[in-house]
Amino acid sequence: MATVKKKAKKNETKTQILLVDDHPIVRDGLTTIINHQRDLNVCGGADDAHQALKAISELKPDIVVVDISLKNSDGIELTKSIKAKYPKLRVLVLSVHDESIYAERALRAGARAYLMKEVVSENIVKAIRSVSKGEIYVSDTISKKFLHKIAGDKATTTKTPVENLSDREFEIFRLIGEGYKASQIAKKLHLSVKTIETYRERLKEKLNITDASKLLRYAIKWVSSDDKK
Repeated sequence: MATVKKKAKKNETKTQILLVDDHPIVRDGLTTIINHQRDLNVCGGADDAHQALKAISELKPDIVVVDISLKNSDGIELTKSIKAKYPKLRVLVLSVHDESIYAERALRAGARAYLMKEVVSENIVKAIRSVSKGEIYVSDTISKKFLHKIAGDKATTTKTPVENLSDREFEIFRLIGEGYKASQIAKKLHLSVKTIETYRERLKEKLNITDASKLLRYAIKWVSSDDKK
């Protein structure tokens, strides 16, 4: 459920920030860190895409901080929706997932920053201020990776089969690995079961996997390795 606060008075110059995370304790922690800064203010929060879009319309924040894994929605898809409806609104993505896999997807979706939750307390203020200035904020590791790609380094431009999946395919692949059944994925993503089954067939083809059980094992193994990074 979204938490809504009144926007700062018009004569204040604080950067207004909306937090989108389905864990209230995370939102509370971020709010404490951010509101400690004289130039920043958390104007509200939401725990899924629907509540986030409603809060954006009501509160008109300057920056939206979005978690990738949300209740009944996905942060990457939400970022796309935000940028489609509010092109000038800046989005900062947070995640517990490996930045080498998710950062590029988040930036392609329209985010201006990607920040791992494990370092969020030290870097969230710096990231917000960078984004508010129109800059892109990623870790030094990801920045170097992008520079190698620009330079044409084959070692960094060669993608794995999983990296070649579209954002939606990748999202469904991850949910399969997390143990969700087709009906549960359909409900979570607001799609039909038939559509999810179509995506499963597409995943098998792209990953060169012959049957559903092998896809399940591969997805579980991949999610497990991602969690350990």
